[in-house]
Amino acid sequence: MRLKVNQSKTEETRRSEATEFGVADLRVEYRLNPLGIGVRFPRFSWKLYGTGRGIRQAGYRLQVSEGDPHFRSPIWDSGGVDSDRSVHVGYEGEALKSRQVYYCRVRARDIKGRESDWQNASFETGILDFREWIAQWITFDPVRRNLPAEALPLFRKAFEAKSPIRSARIYATALGVYELELNGRRLKDQLFAPGWTSYHHRLQTQTYDVTEQIRLGGNAIGITVADGWYKGRIGGHPRDFYGDRRAALLELHLVYEDGSEQSVATDGTWRAETGPIVMASLYDGETYDARLEKDGWSLPEYDDRNWLPVDTMNRGKQMLIPQENVPTVIVRELKPERVLRSPTGETILDFGQNLTGWVSYSVTGEAGTLVELTHAEELDAFGNLYVDNLRSAKQKTSYICRGTGNERYETRFSFQGFRYVKVSGYPGDLLPESFTAHVVSSDLEETGTFECSDPLVNRLQSNIVWGQRGNFLDVPTDCPQRDERLGYTGDAQVFVRTAAHNMNVAVFFAKWLRDLKADQLPNGGVPHTIPDTLPGWEMHSASGWGDAAVICPWTIYSCYGDSRVLEEQYDSMKAWVEFLRESGEQEFLRNEGFQYGDWLALDAPAGSYAGATPKDLIATAFYAYSVSLLAKSARALGKEGDVALYEELFANVRDSFNREFVTPTGRLASPTQTAHVLALRFGLVEGPIRKQVEKSFIRLLEESDFKLTTGFLGTPYICPTLSDIGRSDLAYRLALSRRFPSWLYSVEQGATTIWEHWDGRKEDGSFWSADMNSFNHYSFGAIGEWFYRYVAGIDTDEAAPGFKHIRIKPLPSPSLTYAKATYQSMYGEIVSGWRLENGEMNMEVAIPPNTTATLVLPNALQDRVTEKGIRLGEAEGVRIVALHENRMTLDLESGTYQFRYQWRTC
Repeated sequence: MRLKVNQSKTEETRRSEATEFGVADLRVEYRLNPLGIGVRFPRFSWKLYGTGRGIRQAGYRLQVSEGDPHFRSPIWDSGGVDSDRSVHVGYEGEALKSRQVYYCRVRARDIKGRESDWQNASFETGILDFREWIAQWITFDPVRRNLPAEALPLFRKAFEAKSPIRSARIYATALGVYELELNGRRLKDQLFAPGWTSYHHRLQTQTYDVTEQIRLGGNAIGITVADGWYKGRIGGHPRDFYGDRRAALLELHLVYEDGSEQSVATDGTWRAETGPIVMASLYDGETYDARLEKDGWSLPEYDDRNWLPVDTMNRGKQMLIPQENVPTVIVRELKPERVLRSPTGETILDFGQNLTGWVSYSVTGEAGTLVELTHAEELDAFGNLYVDNLRSAKQKTSYICRGTGNERYETRFSFQGFRYVKVSGYPGDLLPESFTAHVVSSDLEETGTFECSDPLVNRLQSNIVWGQRGNFLDVPTDCPQRDERLGYTGDAQVFVRTAAHNMNVAVFFAKWLRDLKADQLPNGGVPHTIPDTLPGWEMHSASGWGDAAVICPWTIYSCYGDSRVLEEQYDSMKAWVEFLRESGEQEFLRNEGFQYGDWLALDAPAGSYAGATPKDLIATAFYAYSVSLLAKSARALGKEGDVALYEELFANVRDSFNREFVTPTGRLASPTQTAHVLALRFGLVEGPIRKQVEKSFIRLLEESDFKLTTGFLGTPYICPTLSDIGRSDLAYRLALSRRFPSWLYSVEQGATTIWEHWDGRKEDGSFWSADMNSFNHYSFGAIGEWFYRYVAGIDTDEAAPGFKHIRIKPLPSPSLTYAKATYQSMYGEIVSGWRLENGEMNMEVAIPPNTTATLVLPNALQDRVTEKGIRLGEAEGVRIVALHENRMTLDLESGTYQFRYQWRTC
């Protein structure tokens, strides 16, 4: 239907009303004005704003123009559409072309008939079809210069710009990780490009706008390529996991003012040499010999006659895809908080925060002076640098001075996980202001906050965010410091919901899930790590790990309302479930294959990392959970035949679980916390048996003196499960405990990120173990979900995902005097905060425009509740839905609210 416009309004009136209602934050595939996207039919999202309550969209008009910001001849016009949809609105014109700039704009009409002004944005496509690439792969072997193979090659090409240009774009990628220079200037748009993908199937290409850097006349491009994930040491492999030759692929396209075009592409005419970086390893660090610098090597006037011609590679390009993920960038910079002198005489910088990145510094020394930095997360009980938990990773950077005065060094192709840095060989006085830690992470928008009256919990929330920041580096890694740093599926799935609250991870996980699908085994099994670093290994598809194939897509759909993720991953999700059906001795039980079990649970038998909960119980529970989520996904996609099929399969698995693991008297056969949590959380027990399991669960906690015994698979669900069965008092008791084992134990021990082990560091200062003891490992940080969804109470509705309809059901406790969470949804900011003062509850709630919410006020009586001093029956935007003995349910329109009532203890 056409958008209805009130033509009788004057322009002045329309502008006045637009200040009360408008459109903002127009995005294309989640991004603001993206460069180099890889979809031919993008989706658009925008937010509404305005004064007052109940702002809802009644219609919109969306236009797309090719190259024309004035929209004189749009290539697509939605026309007026009567719809409240403002998220993931699909482009329906002809398929977009490669290397084109597009402009888009949207205007909206609300339910009061007000019209917004146009909101404009732009986007640009990359090279969408690999057959359009004209460049050749180029490579260079340092052995040709009688240098070690680890030495990094430099590639260069000089060219002429014959007249003033309108635009210039570079499209590039590499086998390895690369960095570009243009006319002597490094392009720092993103780090560790092209990122880590399943290189055998997918290799991202990047787009750079270099219009401002191109000169009239002579120009030059430089490329440096390092091993990275492609050729370097990774996942226990010595080297050359994906390939044995670093290579670069690049083409520059110039568009002149007269409309003519020129291209410069990698081919056999490029020249190559080695530079000052003689070694760069993700695990071991970087060695930079400043005496080998080639001054001005990426300038057009540089004399490269002594450089050698490159080699070209006859390698296909069918795996090339435009950039999918957000770039990796520097997100913070920190200065040392103190300089320490260890008992063994080491000089150590303490940056006060465990982080992922590197350290830059200034130094003045004679030529040949060697300065070394060794990075570590902890000091031992005596105050010496502790590096045993790094295993074989050296985490060391070495700089050899050139002897030219004040020199500056910054790592470029390696990252470390550290808080402490040992400095060796530094000449002269070591001044802390000469050193800077650069925090590196995927460029993820931070969308959530949580705070409360307990400062230790606030520190815990900070630790969770820092753990995510340090481990979300192009893929969701397990840790950033030792010789691992892999995309473990189990860690990712237990943390994904917390991650989605803290940051906008929709694009990040969509890219990673495409790699999961690419690396999935022909029989539907899922490797332990994505990208797969263990191809052909018989041990794969562990329960709670492989289930990431289903849990992660469903979570992203729930949090962002993104049905495309489900559509893209549905075949992968289904293949995983069918693998589970076929992989056991019995169709409805899973009792075969390698299993991690409840990894690192404290009830593990001596000498084992797996907890005491039987692995086949865990495997069958996760089998049922994945089937239930697949059935929900099928319903969301309208696949009704699969809905019936997998709902029946879930019922059969649940029945088999009960026959196998529940005794005739209604007890779980395994008396562990994790067994009970999984049975309750995944809906595997019902009726009287469920009540019996709930009682047994509480009894287990009492018998353990309310100490956790759970590992990676049980811990994320324990507090949510307690809250769901009406025992939030016990959830608070566990969450706020300072005793070992607990979340706050590590905080009191000085943790600034999440530990891999509950007792990573013991009270006497000793360590749990040297072989597997990361101090930046976000899995146990999944408690963050409970703080957001239960303590503050912000949740989405499965029937209207992506927070189109919001559920707010806080669960206050006298253990805290206040708690507050915010979440920047696709529609705008959601706020839920409560404060208990003198027996009175004060609640702050904000619902963004174009959404609605259901609010449950705990311990509230109708005649004692006011909203900004007004009785509920008279408050605008508030409708009483239900009254219960100890709570009240309200429906809310968009807007901000302040509720107040006497807190009635149940």
